[in-house]
Amino acid sequence: MNHFKDVETESRLQNGESAPSSNVDGLLKQKNAKRKSDMTLEEMYNNQYDFEDDEDDDSDWEPSALPDPNVVEIPKWFCINCTMVNIGVDFHCDICGEHRESGILKSGFLASPFHRADVLTENDTHAADGLQGFRLQSIASDNLTAIGFDERMLLHEEVVRKPHPHPERPDRLEPLLLALQLQGRYISGKVLSNLSKEITREELLMVHSSENIEAVELTSHVFSSYFTPDTYANEYSASSARLAAGLCFDLAAAIYSGSAKNGFALVRPPGHHAGVKQAMGFCLHNNAAIAASAAQIAGAKKVLIIDWDVHHGNGTQEIFEKNKSVLYISLHRHEGGKFYPGTGSAYEVGTMGAEGYCVNVPWSRGGVGDNDYVFAFQCRKFCSYAASEFDPDFTIISAGFDAARGDPLGCCDVTPTGYAQMTQMCSSLSGGKLLVILEGGYNLRSISSSATAVIKVLLGESPRHNMDQIMPTRAGLRTVLEVLKIQSTYWPSLECRFSKLLSEWGWYALQDKS
Repeated sequence: MNHFKDVETESRLQNGESAPSSNVDGLLKQKNAKRKSDMTLEEMYNNQYDFEDDEDDDSDWEPSALPDPNVVEIPKWFCINCTMVNIGVDFHCDICGEHRESGILKSGFLASPFHRADVLTENDTHAADGLQGFRLQSIASDNLTAIGFDERMLLHEEVVRKPHPHPERPDRLEPLLLALQLQGRYISGKVLSNLSKEITREELLMVHSSENIEAVELTSHVFSSYFTPDTYANEYSASSARLAAGLCFDLAAAIYSGSAKNGFALVRPPGHHAGVKQAMGFCLHNNAAIAASAAQIAGAKKVLIIDWDVHHGNGTQEIFEKNKSVLYISLHRHEGGKFYPGTGSAYEVGTMGAEGYCVNVPWSRGGVGDNDYVFAFQCRKFCSYAASEFDPDFTIISAGFDAARGDPLGCCDVTPTGYAQMTQMCSSLSGGKLLVILEGGYNLRSISSSATAVIKVLLGESPRHNMDQIMPTRAGLRTVLEVLKIQSTYWPSLECRFSKLLSEWGWYALQDKS
């Protein structure tokens, strides 16, 4: 909340009186300075607000409770799919195109984005019918795919009403669950579900300090609280975070022991920004780090974590940057440190004898799509060197879907096909022992369709489109070459791969950067 130091002037304003002109500029500067410190993640890094002329004020200052008859109020509404604000009476979101009354919360991505929820189109019917057939063919193995979910994680939500809905909201999971139900995948005895056990303090202490654990626990005694301006908690958040971490811990142990073939953790709050001490970036406990520790307790000597969330997993990197038993590879927007959280340059490689065990692929711009991501994964690059050099016993994907096409925070262009292709390549590592953990993703249609494409691969379906022959962007190619050059200092086999890649693509990478 914003509070003015000039009590007399504030009182005048609240009573509808005019403030002395000498004080107005100072008050506005104080107000704007305070608002900048209260910016949420998406505000800070997408510049959505002009603080010098901000009509969408979330302070407790109201000049007058009476409407001005000379002011015409322009209607606005928030998109059910991406939460972005829309001005006027149009029926479709200006950002993602979703109908303002679509059925995304009733049928997931199978619902038409162009019609109201009560209108079922012929395409919707065909899509649902076609997907039913896939289910009968794909879930035939006795070695199950484990899907972890607990509805109590939906109790974690922001309870303080703000001018803009928080992007990390319970609705993020519901369309995906509905899509799985409609496709017939969420079947007892076929797919494991509802593995609900809160993680213990002792298990949390393997990756977090007492400071983190106690700070999160303290929120259970408060109706509403904030770790940072964009990282909220309510009285159920601590339990939700422990459930999410516990699910990831148990799934990792089950997969490594052979009780499940692979798995997908449908969890929230997300985790990869949570470090040893701090909760931040919507994250309370680090689910991927906890899963890695569980796999190692179960017997894994080496764990690979691949993080494709559009934001760098600064928390995961901090936890393992001195650890040679965990290789952390992150592909994320960076833009010279200007994109949240500002960490994750290619030169951050690990410390204290573990150099080379952090591999950051920092995209230099937004709009990155399938070709750049898949190119980074393909032969002679990251997955192959992880398999041949590091040779992990267990693989974890920190699967944020905020690099997906249409995401309001990520502003990138990865499609469900791209995510399926990357999952397929990861499935060849660690003898198939793979756990996918949900991180970010704030467009409901994108997150549900992308996650479903990943789950199809886990269940045994090959990606529908072959992406062997692709052309990366020049910016993407330069990033990959830079990372290979830096990492070849620590992984000698990469020198040959870097030279071969440069000979094949150098002419393209060195063309005019414009």
